[in-house]
Amino acid sequence: MEPLYESKVICICCETTFTTSKVRPSFKRASRMDSDFCGYYDNGVNPDFYVVRVCPSCGYASTENGFNHLNDKQKIGYYERIGASWQGLAYSGERTAEQAMETYKLALLTAQSTGAADRVIAGLLHHIAWLYRYEGDEKQERKFLTFALDAYVRVYELEGISLNNARLMFLIGELNRRIGERHEAVKWFSRVVSDKSIMDAAMIRACREQWQLVREEMGSSSMAGGGSEKASTA
Repeated sequence: MEPLYESKVICICCETTFTTSKVRPSFKRASRMDSDFCGYYDNGVNPDFYVVRVCPSCGYASTENGFNHLNDKQKIGYYERIGASWQGLAYSGERTAEQAMETYKLALLTAQSTGAADRVIAGLLHHIAWLYRYEGDEKQERKFLTFALDAYVRVYELEGISLNNARLMFLIGELNRRIGERHEAVKWFSRVVSDKSIMDAAMIRACREQWQLVREEMGSSSMAGGGSEKASTA
């Protein structure tokens, strides 16, 4: 069985029907996963490469978490920033790492031009950081982890009550740890552990583990002579 299959999509911007490649569920099992949920796959196909759908007609790019409908103002904003200069590229079929990066950055620009929610933008920024991690580009990974962190904090401030607080707070703590903001990381991990209203045992356990890891990292840094903190990629 081939890992990819074609799915029909109707563009919510220009109403063109196009096909996009998706990964079959049986090929989405990660062989391992980083602490911020970045997955690694041994079966030759990375599902993260196929999350973004790109309309070949107008270039509108989004994930399934994006808008279901655009109003006229959003369409105008999109065409002014992206659609008017779209070159008619197609991303159906198998994607390279470079093409996957192009689709995510296009989706990010699309989300920003249409006023998408911070949670959507945060997810796109985080995925872009993962793509740089796959490539071993630590500088760009850290840059986009920082962008994603800022967006996740905005999500917490605006939507935290209605979301899975524990997972969101864990992510904020973990991204702080990864960019070297260890004291801030401890603050977020401790919030989850000490909040009696949080019943998510898996996230509480993960926060305790990462809290301990931060303490070990801070101890190692201190023993090394108090050098500058460096982002971890564990």
